[in-house]
Amino acid sequence: MDPGIKTPFLDCFRRGEVEREVRRLAARGAVALAALEQVALLVMLLDDKDLEIQSLAADTVRKIPTAALASFLARPEVPGVLREFFKQRGIEPAATPAPEANEPLIDPEPETPAQPDTQTRAPKKDVFGLPIVEKIKLAMKGTREQRGQLIRDGNRMVAASVLSSPKLSETEVEGYARMSNVSDDVLRLIGNNRSWTKSYLITAALARNPKTPLAISLRLVSRLNVRDLKTITRDRNVQEAVRKACKGALETSASRG
Repeated sequence: MDPGIKTPFLDCFRRGEVEREVRRLAARGAVALAALEQVALLVMLLDDKDLEIQSLAADTVRKIPTAALASFLARPEVPGVLREFFKQRGIEPAATPAPEANEPLIDPEPETPAQPDTQTRAPKKDVFGLPIVEKIKLAMKGTREQRGQLIRDGNRMVAASVLSSPKLSETEVEGYARMSNVSDDVLRLIGNNRSWTKSYLITAALARNPKTPLAISLRLVSRLNVRDLKTITRDRNVQEAVRKACKGALETSASRG
């Protein structure tokens, strides 16, 4: 079943780009997603082509505390398809919604004092050499510095995990939108996220970034202020089509003024 929730992380699973070990990790609930993303992913994995992963996901769903799940289902952002899925399994939304939806509902691998020393404090030189499963864990649970490194990882799944981290801040996303050493996919994911592009700083950063896919940059031009439009028209690093669009927007603004 597809719960209809669109995030960079979930979309990797939809496209079938996720290796088996990562799917097994997710089926066990060991990827520390925000609650909505975690539950949606578990429901998706109930239909995985691998019977073991189906079984693991079903077992994890059964282990979610009923009270926590009911409170989660009462939150307004939970789509009706998920509520109906659990209603058929005897779990109705609680009268009072859970106050916080950023924490996962289940995590079978709670952190211990020893874990930060080997994971969240790993030296820079070690991060890119880690196995993909460990990179995903760091992307979700690690530090801001580690997310800044992993967003440049060549594996799309790792970058998507960074963008799905419950710890990710809007300021970090703005920084990624300015980076010239991230993949086109990262900038496309940011540009297609309506929540992030509500931020003017992120919108302007994407429009100025020469690596941003052209279709996204052109779409954002109409949202730029006059100062940024002028800046882009003079920036030879920006794609020619974007500079022309900014020039056109300035002329239109001047004619109206």
